[in-house]
Amino acid sequence: MDQSHFNTIEETRKSGRHLSLEERGMIQALHRKGYSLRSIAAEVNCAHTTVFYELRRGTPEKRGSRGRMPQYTAKRGQNAYLENRKNSRKPCKVDYDDCEPFIQWMIRQVREERWSLDACVGYARQQNLFRPEQIPCTKTLYNMLWAGKLPLSLFDVPHILGRIRHRKWVRKNRRIKGRSIEERPAIVSEGTEIGHWEVDTVVGKREGREAVTFTAVEKVTRNYIAIRIPGRSSVGVESAMEQLIELYGKERFSQVFKTMTADNGPEFETFSQYENLGTKIYFTHPYSSWERPQNERHNGLFRDFIPKGTSMEPFCNEDILNMADALNQRPRRILGYHTPMELFEAFLDEVYSIDNIS
Repeated sequence: MDQSHFNTIEETRKSGRHLSLEERGMIQALHRKGYSLRSIAAEVNCAHTTVFYELRRGTPEKRGSRGRMPQYTAKRGQNAYLENRKNSRKPCKVDYDDCEPFIQWMIRQVREERWSLDACVGYARQQNLFRPEQIPCTKTLYNMLWAGKLPLSLFDVPHILGRIRHRKWVRKNRRIKGRSIEERPAIVSEGTEIGHWEVDTVVGKREGREAVTFTAVEKVTRNYIAIRIPGRSSVGVESAMEQLIELYGKERFSQVFKTMTADNGPEFETFSQYENLGTKIYFTHPYSSWERPQNERHNGLFRDFIPKGTSMEPFCNEDILNMADALNQRPRRILGYHTPMELFEAFLDEVYSIDNIS
């Protein structure tokens, strides 16, 4: 009979993985048949030393001179393994009295400025705000957080709950509104040249039929732009672009915005028209938000200020700009704990200094 729906290929055991109860059962059966350590190891697909230590752990010591020699059992080996695992983690060795100044400063930055724990560690070390021994590493701080040893709740650092890897796939059953991302130069993804942007809109209530926010992120400096627009429409996006053109000037616009990558939302229907400024406009594949990773990440940070489902109508233009400024003033590990604002302003100085030289 054709068994086309069954998989008879056995999974290969990965190197370095701990033994399972089934594998311990194999060791027990083969050991009782008189197999050597190396023969057992070949069958289980592990090192012969692993078999040696497993047999030693799972075999009780003989008490007295009479009776049979005790034998290895998989159950005993599994119990010994689980007991050892309870004590396998290093205890958290932090001198709270010595670290108290840093921890109090860190708590203020997290609650008031919405910094991450890693940003606090990196910035404090870079600026020499405390002695090195007063600053625990990022991993230690997160361990303390999960153990309830910091006066912070998960609501203060909500992003640690949402770090889920999504499967990347592409649907091509919708028309792309302009130049495809497949035509975009490789240098944009390499992250070595400043001036390449990812854009999107952040919606509040009523599916974008009220005020929304146009957002843009520069891929190298992580500089974040947020502009309040009247609705999720091409008219709203055009009003945001006009503000950017007025702010940076037509003459230098294509040097600041070398490329812009958008999704296929209806609000970007007329977005390709801005190629007449010298900026190359690209569109991601339909339903592929992962092709704009920096923008998606920063929109998530923006949601700290305006949670999903909250209307943006009560917020004025100045409020939205201040939220973007707060994000741009956070130190980032990927930037060597500099802020996006520092790096982007240095880039603008280079772009506009050409006018002064000429």
